[in-house]
Amino acid sequence: MNIYDFKAEKNDDEILDFGDLRGKILLIVNTATGCGFTPQYESLERLYRKYRSDGFEILDFPCDQFGHQAPGNDNEIHEFCTVKYKTSFLRFKKTEVNGENASPVWKFLKENSPEEFIKGATHKLSMKAVEKMSTTYKDKNDIKWNFTKFLLDKNGMPVFRYSPIESPDIIEKDIVKLLK
Repeated sequence: MNIYDFKAEKNDDEILDFGDLRGKILLIVNTATGCGFTPQYESLERLYRKYRSDGFEILDFPCDQFGHQAPGNDNEIHEFCTVKYKTSFLRFKKTEVNGENASPVWKFLKENSPEEFIKGATHKLSMKAVEKMSTTYKDKNDIKWNFTKFLLDKNGMPVFRYSPIESPDIIEKDIVKLLK
């Protein structure tokens, strides 16, 4: 099993068969429009524009499970992201990433990802505080907060998992390695 075995509903009501993304490097992110990490959209869009012609895709899954930081409906979220941050990558309908209603895509990511990358002691302490705030973080594989990022290789398997606190900018070197 790999990511290409899944489908998900995009914000425009179309179903995306992940098999259509076969052979691409994917960055899958759970996002929120009212989160302290929301400015990461700028770096995400920069990476997307820089590497999309090389076979890189970003898949944005808005999630309202962490502090109710993704209020609004799918259209409002999409408008906010495209107007404020000029995002142009794929966006999906609001999705649950933890708990019994977690999307199959997110269950797969959590079950098949390496340990979360957190750079430095300060970031580790910050993420411990985030864990305590999260009401849906129950298991070590669960998503701790918005803007958890999974980088998948051309075979559709997660190879890196980055904590919300990690800027997308640090992911660039890993994207470049996988694109080669």
